[in-house]
Amino acid sequence: MTASTPSATRPFEVTNRMVFAIAAPMTLAFLTTPILGIVDTAVIGQFGDAALIGGLAIGAVIFDFVFSMLNFLRSGTTGFVAQALGRGDETEQQAVFWRAVLLAAGFGLALLVLAWPIRELGVLLLEPGPGVAEATRTYVTIRMIGAPVSLINYALLGLLLGQGRATAGLLLQTLINGINIALSIWLGLGLGWAIAGVALATIIGEAVGAAAGFWWILRKFDRAHAPSWARILHRPAFLRLVSVNRDIMIRSIALLLAYGLFTRAGAQFGAVTLAANAILMNFYMIAGYYLDGFATAAEQIVGRSIGANHRPAFWRAVKLTCVWGFLLAGFTTAAVFLFGEPVIHFMTTAAGVREEATEFLFWAAIAAVSGVLAFQMDGVYIGATWSSDMRNMMLASLAIFVVLLFMLVPVWGNHGLWFALNVFLGARGLMLLAILPRKARTVFG
Repeated sequence: MTASTPSATRPFEVTNRMVFAIAAPMTLAFLTTPILGIVDTAVIGQFGDAALIGGLAIGAVIFDFVFSMLNFLRSGTTGFVAQALGRGDETEQQAVFWRAVLLAAGFGLALLVLAWPIRELGVLLLEPGPGVAEATRTYVTIRMIGAPVSLINYALLGLLLGQGRATAGLLLQTLINGINIALSIWLGLGLGWAIAGVALATIIGEAVGAAAGFWWILRKFDRAHAPSWARILHRPAFLRLVSVNRDIMIRSIALLLAYGLFTRAGAQFGAVTLAANAILMNFYMIAGYYLDGFATAAEQIVGRSIGANHRPAFWRAVKLTCVWGFLLAGFTTAAVFLFGEPVIHFMTTAAGVREEATEFLFWAAIAAVSGVLAFQMDGVYIGATWSSDMRNMMLASLAIFVVLLFMLVPVWGNHGLWFALNVFLGARGLMLLAILPRKARTVFG
């Protein structure tokens, strides 16, 4: 059964409490990731070797790029599981999970095979110095061993979120990152293994998380509804999962490309502007942690409403997640206007960078409001598994961004660059919102 197949209506009520029951735990879960990065950097920083710090940073960039492209293994799973939950189809929920696990294992093994070219391509493109390159190679080589387990954890989290079990998802992420942090300190600093210890800590944390996730999930499965392998490997269902995941991957690549173009364009104005833009982007990234939480709530509730064939729940989910998203984005914008300059002064002592960042603070402050609709519409479209529309609107927005770069940056400089970024963020959300009523009619009639 696909998202557009008519089914019996299974009404349920969408409330603020339901939204926050998903959004709040996932916001906390997402916030554990930067904490882990801070700890890893602090551990390596104790060795007083700039090459090790640089190697960790470059290695993290390589992994962030690769794993961001493969995040569809989480989001795609969430949408299909939520729809099966809405239909009351326990067997299909389990079947979707096992399909996602198989895909994750396959991609993980592919990353193992391609570890060397991925590592060397990253080093070639990012051009670190000799000492930094050696540290990067050590980190990437060890981390890649755990790629299959890391990707399987995406499938585990996707199932939990699809079923609305966000607190369990938070506990899983906390376990993974908590073990990672503890072992990074022990292996990296205590045993003196430095960057190799930090990389190994990540593998162990992911492995323990996967074992705990499987234990928790399998004991909750109703064995009376266990799918057969024929059901799991059902060709049309498997191809649909692959198709949706492909579209989400293309969307992710386009988004990473836009951020890369933004950084590259900023670098052309010199090191001071590049540093100022990097500091200002932190304000937008912080907003992204809780906007992602509400987008995740939209994924689950929208997917469930489509599976349940319940139009009121669909529109209520869209309304509540967007309202809360805009309220919190507005709060972020106000906070950046009020406290942005002191934060900039805290983050850097370089007078030129401070002055430059303060000049462009306005654009960073409004970025949360510009981008909130894109976050929420992504959640809606992922939950509905309307991945091709999400992909197409992202590519259209990227095209607009590139045109604005060529038109405005030569005239307005960094102001033009930030204006283009805000338009890129806003255009994607508005275009997805514009076609939403038509897409809803294809499902609910």
